[in-house]
Amino acid sequence: MAGKSGCDIREILDVLPHRYPFLLVDRITSYENSRCIEGYKNVSFNEPFFQGHFPGDPIMPGVLIVEAMAQVGAMLMTENVPDYKNKLILFLGIDDVRFRRPVRPGDRLDMRVEITRFSLRASKLKAVAKVGDQEAARATLLASVVDRSSVEGNS
Repeated sequence: MAGKSGCDIREILDVLPHRYPFLLVDRITSYENSRCIEGYKNVSFNEPFFQGHFPGDPIMPGVLIVEAMAQVGAMLMTENVPDYKNKLILFLGIDDVRFRRPVRPGDRLDMRVEITRFSLRASKLKAVAKVGDQEAARATLLASVVDRSSVEGNS
């Protein structure tokens, strides 16, 4: 993975299993001591969800804002996992979610995620998403690290 200063989309694609249209992070801008990360998503009118959410008044669905924060958090968790290429970070739950302002086409959704408790079985992360200096959403995320082979091919 890239140095601690951040990473671009190629490195994100190397770490996360998500692909278009479900990859919701464009760049990681910084890591702090493998405990905190910052990244962003450029929100474009071309996103497929804007066709139905909502016609004439496009707003990024809150669940996708939470997913974007979780993907940034997964990038951070891989910093703490040896052999991360053979692992998956699975989303276990969300607590204390709050939405403060709508996210619209043309916005840059800046996200900051901090690990407050780390273990392979159940990690806890504090996530905040902003547009400019305004908070758009915040949540406590729960995640787990599993072997990729235990998940892939089991549908």
